[in-house]
Amino acid sequence: MARLVVVQQQRQPSLSPLPSSFSHFNGTRLHAPQLQFRRKVSQPKETLHVAASNAKEISKERSQQMSLFSRLKTPVSEHFRHDSDRDCVEFSSKTKDFAVPRRNAMALILSAYIFTGGGFGSAAFAQQSLVGLREYIDTFDGYSFKYPKNWIQVKGAGADIFFRDPYILDENISVEFSSPSSSNYKSIEDLGPPELAGKKVLKQYLTEFMSTRLGVRRESKILSTSSRVADDGKLYYQIEVNIKSYANNNELAVMPKDRLVRLEWDRRYLSVLGVENNQLYELRLQTPENVFVEEESDLRRVMESFRVNKIAV
Repeated sequence: MARLVVVQQQRQPSLSPLPSSFSHFNGTRLHAPQLQFRRKVSQPKETLHVAASNAKEISKERSQQMSLFSRLKTPVSEHFRHDSDRDCVEFSSKTKDFAVPRRNAMALILSAYIFTGGGFGSAAFAQQSLVGLREYIDTFDGYSFKYPKNWIQVKGAGADIFFRDPYILDENISVEFSSPSSSNYKSIEDLGPPELAGKKVLKQYLTEFMSTRLGVRRESKILSTSSRVADDGKLYYQIEVNIKSYANNNELAVMPKDRLVRLEWDRRYLSVLGVENNQLYELRLQTPENVFVEEESDLRRVMESFRVNKIAV
């Protein structure tokens, strides 16, 4: 009984209250916070595990893409090339909306050249090709021809009809014919062959251009002579001549060195001859040589359009 009491007295210290401060205590309760701290440190491992799983998924996608390229058996450079080609096609299709028609582009270039000092002569060249031709028919005198639409008629010029370019005054067209009372032509061959007719035409031109000024000199030559049968079944002669006019810059100078010769003009004359109603008809087309080079196709169309017609009595 007394022994049992001793045992109870030995257990009483374990039932005493715990101290309020743990600074001097090395028991298990300080070990518990350490375990809790380790558990917090171990939390980033879960995030690292997630990042590793994402990397696995990315590597898996890359492996699938590489397997796709391997199945296609096409180099990666080819895909890039096709993509660039497709981009070029898309760019070209977009730029088509901004494309300018060829005719509009030429008109823009022409207008820019005119308004930037290209000269009235150049403007007239283009205008003639753009406006086309208009037909003139004289049923009373029996002839017809075509001329540029922008040319204007000049009355009192001495010919039966006279048109000229409003910008290039040296370019004109006219029609003359012999008097019915003083001529009796049956055919154009009454003038002889085209070569002989060309000499007669050139002589007539030089006679008309004869000048009384001092120091004026004319040079002329026949460029071509030909004959053709038009769609009306009639024979026509076509003659082309060139005439150059030279003059002194100081006609009254005493010393020859002071009288410098310069070129006044260089022109081409195209004549078309035809016979009808017992009359000789002549279409005259005058143009500077530099203009003829640019308008040759249109001017030849004018020449080929000339017709002589029977006058209804």
